[in-house]
Amino acid sequence: MSDISVIIPTYNRSKRLIKALESVARQRLLPTEVIVIDDGSTDETRQLVNSFSNLSPLNLHYHYQSNRGPAAARNRGIEIASGDYLAFLDSDDEWRRDKLANQYEVLYANPHYFVSHTQERWFKNGTHLNQKKYHYPRHGDIFSQALKLCCVGMSTVMTRRELFDRYGLFDQTLRCCEDYDLWLRVAAFEMFFLVEQQLTIKHGGRPDQVSNYFRVGMDRFRIQALAKLVRDTSVPQDRRDAACQELIHRCTVYGLGCAKHRKQSEASFYLELAEHCRTHLEHQIQGEKE
Repeated sequence: MSDISVIIPTYNRSKRLIKALESVARQRLLPTEVIVIDDGSTDETRQLVNSFSNLSPLNLHYHYQSNRGPAAARNRGIEIASGDYLAFLDSDDEWRRDKLANQYEVLYANPHYFVSHTQERWFKNGTHLNQKKYHYPRHGDIFSQALKLCCVGMSTVMTRRELFDRYGLFDQTLRCCEDYDLWLRVAAFEMFFLVEQQLTIKHGGRPDQVSNYFRVGMDRFRIQALAKLVRDTSVPQDRRDAACQELIHRCTVYGLGCAKHRKQSEASFYLELAEHCRTHLEHQIQGEKE
């Protein structure tokens, strides 16, 4: 046994959830507990989880809450969890057999790391999808990559509990890109340990996924996350400046897109924000020269 709590948020994915749970039950190192947070499902999720629990070696706990989004569901799981190590699995993904064991071993042997992630194998509508080079996860300082994209897959992650004591929980005001926000905050300070194996199987391409639901206008959530980081005076100045550069870029692109689609009020807001950030950054650079 281990000291690992597995947290699985789910919403109306009962059949896919069972496949995810089966992949946990096959682990070479079983977790101390598995916490399923049902975020307001209206399908047979509760019944199937209860049936699975009766036949499984897992210490499985089911918790229901009204629909509040993935950030709130994961936060609830973190609050409930008893383990010192927390692993996250989306209910439509799966793990290879050695996933938990390999990550537990590297974190136990490297106490200065607070978070580990793995490589992924991607499938879209059941077909294997090759990753672009810029999607490859990195080891160590991932901040520059984390600015550009969400480079830490949620289902690949194992953390020490202390990580959330230091950097806070998922931002529940973000209905999408809450993982981008958290890992960006963490990456501003911490190194990430990459396990160089495809231990996580990620499934995509379905209309029920949050990223698909918010695919139009998704960048506004990333802009919100970047703006928070720029305002955080505890973040090293060079990293805040880099975040400001990325914020200017995203606001400009998004603002011009809004203008193209005749959303003038929204376009003005983001283009003005880009100009404000540009002026602020220029003053910052000038002050450093003086």
